[in-house]
Amino acid sequence: MPAALPVADDVLAAATRIAGHADLTPVLRSRTLDAMAGCQLLFKAEHLQRGGAFKFRGACNAVWSLSEAEAAHGVVTHSSGNHGAALALAARTRGIACHVVVPDGAVAAKLANIQRHGATLWRCEATQAAREATCAQVQQATGAQLVHPYADARVIAGQGTAALELAGQAGAPDVMVIPVGGGGLAAGTALALAAVAPDCRLVLAEPAGAADTARSLAAGERRIDFVPDTVCDGLRGALGAPNFELLRAAGAGVVVVDDDATIAAMRLAWQVLKQVVEPSSAIALAAVLAEPARFAGKRVGLVLSGGNVDLEALPWRA
Repeated sequence: MPAALPVADDVLAAATRIAGHADLTPVLRSRTLDAMAGCQLLFKAEHLQRGGAFKFRGACNAVWSLSEAEAAHGVVTHSSGNHGAALALAARTRGIACHVVVPDGAVAAKLANIQRHGATLWRCEATQAAREATCAQVQQATGAQLVHPYADARVIAGQGTAALELAGQAGAPDVMVIPVGGGGLAAGTALALAAVAPDCRLVLAEPAGAADTARSLAAGERRIDFVPDTVCDGLRGALGAPNFELLRAAGAGVVVVDDDATIAAMRLAWQVLKQVVEPSSAIALAAVLAEPARFAGKRVGLVLSGGNVDLEALPWRA
């Protein structure tokens, strides 16, 4: 895995590299939601991306960055769902093998996505240590290249292309609101904004049950010793080290959101925007609605990060 921090130019290079593989997703608008929020909302519809999430961007950039020799043995990662499916799909575009280490308790719809794209699944306990240990075992046995879900420089750069596209489609927003878990999308967005919208403020939406980014940025050092407890399964990962450095340098703010507010925002997105998004995506809208004074009168970009929902276990039916 590349150790150096990515820079803004890496996002621009990633946009060129993944063109023709990743979809150009639309920017959606809703007058009703604008009125409720008191600002102009620009929804970057990454739930309509290939694989059903923004994750395909970073996975695709990582896969197509590999040399022929590196790609020959395939790729491996650990993932609760969206990144695993994205890496499997990206590997398929290059015709190479993909191995995904999956923790117990992963969402069924996301596991189905991984399998649909042809990856080999490896099960492990639902701890970060178990994920990393199993990944290392698979890597040793197969020679596959590790593509970390959020701390890989190639992944971070690829994720930043979503914000890059939004600025090109709708103009630079005043504020960008990004869900944050491991921090790949957030850090990539920080780099993209530095390249094309340096005056845009970056605000991160984080679940209260996994608020390590808020704690880390407030403390000036990573504070990742926690047990996640949130409906946002895609945001349960600990903030990556390079991601922390990039977000701290960008002066990112954080809005911490409880799960009830996220579920309410998810229902709004389904009912008003007519879009099937998952809780880890809806939290961006929840953050704006939670602190209206912060966004009042602004043009606010939000990345709808994914739409892989288990329809048999909707949060308002639980």
